[in-house]
Amino acid sequence: MGSPLPPQQRPEPPLVLQLAAGALQAQNLELPGGGGLGPEWQVLLGRADALAFGGRLHEALPLYQLASRHQQLRAEQLEKLVECLANSVRIKEGLPAAGSGPPQPREGDVFRCRKCQGFLFEPVSLPCGHTFCKKCLERDRAAESRCVLCKEEEGGTAPGQLPRVNVILSNLLAKWFPCQVKASQLRHEGNLLYKEKKLQAALQKYNEAVSLAPNDHLLYSNRSQINSTLKACENALHDAETACRLQPYWLKGHLRKGQALANLGKTEEALREFLFCLALDTGNKTAKSEAQKVNVEQKKGFSIQEEPNVTTSGSLRKSVQITESKKDCSEEENKLTSMQESPFLISDKCSLLKRKCCSEEMRNAELPCKVMKKDTIDTKGNSAGQHTPFEFVDPSDLDCSLCMRLFYEPVTTPCGHTFCLKCLERCLDHNPKCPLCKEGLSECLAMRKYCKTVLMEELIARYLPEELTERRKIYEEEIAELSNLNKNVPIFVCTMAYPTVPCPLHIFEPCYRLMIRRCMETGTKQFGMCISDPVKGFADYGCILEIRNVEFFADGRSVVDSIGKRRFKVIQHSQRDGYNTADIEYIEDQKVQGQEYAALLVLHDSVYDQAYLWFNSLKQALKSRILSHFGPMPAKDPDPQANPNGPAWCWWVLAVLPLENRAQLPFLAMKSLKDRLNGIRRVLTFMSRTRSR
Repeated sequence: MGSPLPPQQRPEPPLVLQLAAGALQAQNLELPGGGGLGPEWQVLLGRADALAFGGRLHEALPLYQLASRHQQLRAEQLEKLVECLANSVRIKEGLPAAGSGPPQPREGDVFRCRKCQGFLFEPVSLPCGHTFCKKCLERDRAAESRCVLCKEEEGGTAPGQLPRVNVILSNLLAKWFPCQVKASQLRHEGNLLYKEKKLQAALQKYNEAVSLAPNDHLLYSNRSQINSTLKACENALHDAETACRLQPYWLKGHLRKGQALANLGKTEEALREFLFCLALDTGNKTAKSEAQKVNVEQKKGFSIQEEPNVTTSGSLRKSVQITESKKDCSEEENKLTSMQESPFLISDKCSLLKRKCCSEEMRNAELPCKVMKKDTIDTKGNSAGQHTPFEFVDPSDLDCSLCMRLFYEPVTTPCGHTFCLKCLERCLDHNPKCPLCKEGLSECLAMRKYCKTVLMEELIARYLPEELTERRKIYEEEIAELSNLNKNVPIFVCTMAYPTVPCPLHIFEPCYRLMIRRCMETGTKQFGMCISDPVKGFADYGCILEIRNVEFFADGRSVVDSIGKRRFKVIQHSQRDGYNTADIEYIEDQKVQGQEYAALLVLHDSVYDQAYLWFNSLKQALKSRILSHFGPMPAKDPDPQANPNGPAWCWWVLAVLPLENRAQLPFLAMKSLKDRLNGIRRVLTFMSRTRSR
């Protein structure tokens, strides 16, 4: 910290007190340090911070000036000023508020890694569906185990093992963008050389990469870092400006530019860049530190000059030392570092809220021939110039290897292979291994969470819209056909099921796994249940079951909680994809009136009472098992014809009676409640006589 100013250069105490009193009156601020105790410069600095925080920068700046004349200010003491200046830049530029999340991807971002912001190289698709460079995931895995886009865990593979390169995407990128892929390879080679301090060799790699991909902003940003280390400050600034031109709202590019300007002593522009960085990201420590240092002076005071129609303008002078960064270029893919030492000097004509680097003049400026030819940069901000001619897109490149059709809802396994979601699920019904490489997918199966690969969907939607429309139409037609509960209704051939009676099922056969999943996907959540028939395969009568819940296990098995809904008669037996189906018609009880209804009521009450007495006469252990499986006996219905399937208690009694399936089936087919009640009474009478013997 420098020595205080000589007495002859200090403002008179009355002037200091007058300015401080004015600030206090304007904002009604409390004195720091206990009601005005402490040095005058601390009082002034505290009030200046408060005024700046309240958005009154034109009142705060004179107080900062006076405070600096009393005491040399440190960088961290100007944190409030820097924050307020950055907020003014954010408002002036129309940037989103802090904490509003990352900007939405633009047209040219489809092939960009959202970790390093560069062109995807060796793309790896995570279980959450997002895709990043393999090296980015390897580098950040220890520090961050969640996806930077959706915050989901990056799991789905064995501990310590990364998902593998997405085979389809890797092949497509190599086919569509061979130059960009080669440039990315050179970038990684250059990073390794930089880490080994072989700077000239690293620079040569980046020069080759830029010649192959002249619109890749990350290449210029990293080459700017190499040039800075080599003391080639003009080249470093030129590369940083190019990166900003290609990506106007990329924080790292503006930080690079600010550091390069600082190295060249152009502190007016450097401060503007650092403030713009903070406007993009208020929490960036490097940008905040650099901006604070620019506002500090060891021996010279502030010089304030306001400009019209600008929220905050002026100039702040300083001379400060900055330690040279020793971090390697590969770390710079994600981390932002400071630059080499240099004096900063800001002129009085600086406008802190104008960002010249992204002006129209800069965008249209011609680059030197050593870097690239004129008009080779995409001025719309497309970082890689990634315009894929439609004739290069072969629809067969995006076909599922299982169904041989265009990917629909593509998902990528941890081993890097991509399939249609439904195709993969059907394969996993039979074998928990990848259909192509046979690697185990038990972890994937246990998760039961298949997220669509976002980039694959974007590519198909962008380059094959007509094929996607046709593929979606086929899928929707299949779903509509599967949703029909009269034709080709899925039939589970197993046991007797009755309306209103729970029917828990253990599913382990592949064909029934597929059947249950389709019932869930269509939204019907219904299928038919029939007993087997030695001739036809399954009986002519059954009951529709509705799925209430499905619990999946890691090995693919599941337990289905279902309940009976309606009875049906089979019109035609058939099969689909390994399981039985049927065309059906629903059956209901025929209603009676008058004397027949009165007689039905008497019979109904009599049989109910008989069934109630029979159940209560059972041994307690047997009763407990029945109650745990079927629940309590339903109450007697006031109107036995209210339900088209008849009273619920009748079906409950039939379900618990120890009858063979062939003996139970006729009750399901009966359309007369009177006949069903008489049949139940005969069975109960037989059961009672057998027990009395």
